[in-house]
Amino acid sequence: MNDQMTNIIELIDENGEVLSFEHIMTLDYNETEYIVLAPLNQESGADEDEIVILRVEQDENGDDCYAGIEDEEELAEVFSAVSEVYEQGLN
Repeated sequence: MNDQMTNIIELIDENGEVLSFEHIMTLDYNETEYIVLAPLNQESGADEDEIVILRVEQDENGDDCYAGIEDEEELAEVFSAVSEVYEQGLN
């Protein structure tokens, strides 16, 4: 199997459209798991440096599902943690 293909995640948006993302990292922060994605659908108007951070939750069957982060403070904290991990990787 091609290693690059294992980093691609497809999600369905609220309009039923399939969006493709590259998996950047999974992060455990404050006892919660988050997934960091980069949009591959650049024609949708996404900025080249844009990332998407989603909270990993479990559905009623125990399967992982992804939820948007509505709380701006939580999102800012997680974004800061993601930035710190990314910068450490560059050094």
